[in-house]
Amino acid sequence: MATMRRPSQRWRAAVAEEARGLAAGELAPQDARLAQYYPETLIQAVDDAFRAYEAEVAGLAAASADADVLGAVERVVLALNDINEDPQHGNPGFDTIDRENLCEYIYGALVGRGIDIPALAARNGMEPYEITDEWRDW
Repeated sequence: MATMRRPSQRWRAAVAEEARGLAAGELAPQDARLAQYYPETLIQAVDDAFRAYEAEVAGLAAASADADVLGAVERVVLALNDINEDPQHGNPGFDTIDRENLCEYIYGALVGRGIDIPALAARNGMEPYEITDEWRDW
C-alpha cells in the first residue's frame, strides 16, 4: 500500500497548492474554493478512518474469510458515511470523483493484501464494484 495515496492526502496537497497560489497572487480569492470544499477537519477525519482501515487490512491475507474482509469494508464505509454527514466538516458531501477515489482506495488496499475482489464479490452474489454498496450512503 506504500504506493497508494489516500484521497485525503491528495486533497491536502491540492489545498496547500491553492494556498501557495493565493499567497503568490497567482490565484484570485474568488477562485480559491478547495479549502472550503476540503476543510482540514474533513481531511483529518478521512485520514483517521483510512488509518484504522489500513491497520485492519494489514491483518488480512488472500485466504481471509469473506466475513473478515467485508467487515473491514463495512467499518470504513460506515465511518466515511459519518464523516460525510457531519456538519463539523461543512457537510460537503463527497462528489462523484471523491466517491470513486474513496472506493478505489478501499479496493486497492484489499488488492494490496492479495484479496481477489472479483472472486470475493462472486461468492457473495455481487459485482466487484458493489462491495461497498450495502453500507454506502455517499
